[in-house]
Amino acid sequence: MMNFNEQENEEERVLGRLRQPGDTEEKALRPVTFDEYSGQTKVKNNLKIFIDAAKKRGEALDHVLLYGPPGLGKTTLAGIIASEMGVAMHITTGPSIEKAGDLAALLTNLNENEVLFIDEIHRLNKSVEEVLYPAMEDYCLDLMIGKGPAARSVRLDLPHFTLVGATTRAGMLSAPLRDRFGMIHRLELYETEDLMEILKRDAGLLGIAINDEGLRNIASRSRGTPRIAIRLLKRMRDFASYLDKDIIDKEVSDYGLNALDIDGIGLDAVDRRLLTSIADIFKGGPVGLETLAACTGEDPVTIEDVYEPFLLQNGFLHKTPRGRMLTLRAFEHLGLTPPPSFIAGMKSTEVAPPRYENISIEDWQNSNKDGENG
Repeated sequence: MMNFNEQENEEERVLGRLRQPGDTEEKALRPVTFDEYSGQTKVKNNLKIFIDAAKKRGEALDHVLLYGPPGLGKTTLAGIIASEMGVAMHITTGPSIEKAGDLAALLTNLNENEVLFIDEIHRLNKSVEEVLYPAMEDYCLDLMIGKGPAARSVRLDLPHFTLVGATTRAGMLSAPLRDRFGMIHRLELYETEDLMEILKRDAGLLGIAINDEGLRNIASRSRGTPRIAIRLLKRMRDFASYLDKDIIDKEVSDYGLNALDIDGIGLDAVDRRLLTSIADIFKGGPVGLETLAACTGEDPVTIEDVYEPFLLQNGFLHKTPRGRMLTLRAFEHLGLTPPPSFIAGMKSTEVAPPRYENISIEDWQNSNKDGENG
């Protein structure tokens, strides 16, 4: 669960993946059909097939679990699923369903084949989750009426519905809940070309003039995340107005992105400060999380959950048993020369793997015994 410090730090960043108060137009920009939806080609094509088959049979679509980092379009995909099925979508979140009665009220208000979307489904209450099992599997609810000796179990039949669950932490879902989803899809970070298509569509809806160079400049610095790309597009609109420009081109986008301290690959000032601290103070590492937090003035949980994932995914940082270490790519990006101690440390860790081809089991066992005796 995210703490309040993490929420504050994430909201302060233009490159934060969580939804922010300024993202008010996000709902109006969401596509409602697969034809309008760019990216996630494999997931999109599979869902098209499953939806088409379900419609031909006149049945509800099987339950769907969507997982991946924030801002990649899980809520949008859930809306498209409902739209393509031609049914309504009911939206709620895991933390808001506090007791079994809340879930019962939601499920009994559904009509045949409708979609129930639960965001942050990994935060469902355990007692609520257990009530959800028979609803997903048998389309019924088992509820206890009354207390003490007079208590009795009542089974309520439910209409056939589709549960679409969204989570950023699939590993926190219990196995029984995860296994009840017929389709599990991971949303990947978007390619630059896909983000350009999204930005082009949204710029048209928002009445923003932008050329291809401006689109590419923004898309390439958006960390593969549509939510960040759309946020940057709106900020570039402000910079274009400040510069008295009628169109967002490379000049305007370069000016705006540099003013926001976002470099060519999407690192901001905080990312660079983390990398520079490890490079300058700790000679490339390793350094422990608590020590790094003390040196940079950031909260350890914020570093681990907000800043590190992007640096790890892009090969600027790697974790070892002794702590965080920079990679050669990080030194190159910062324009720094790796110290000799860092190069020596990298060479010392390069251990050749043992070779076992063309060796018998007896020889392998004998070699192990010789090693133990030595």
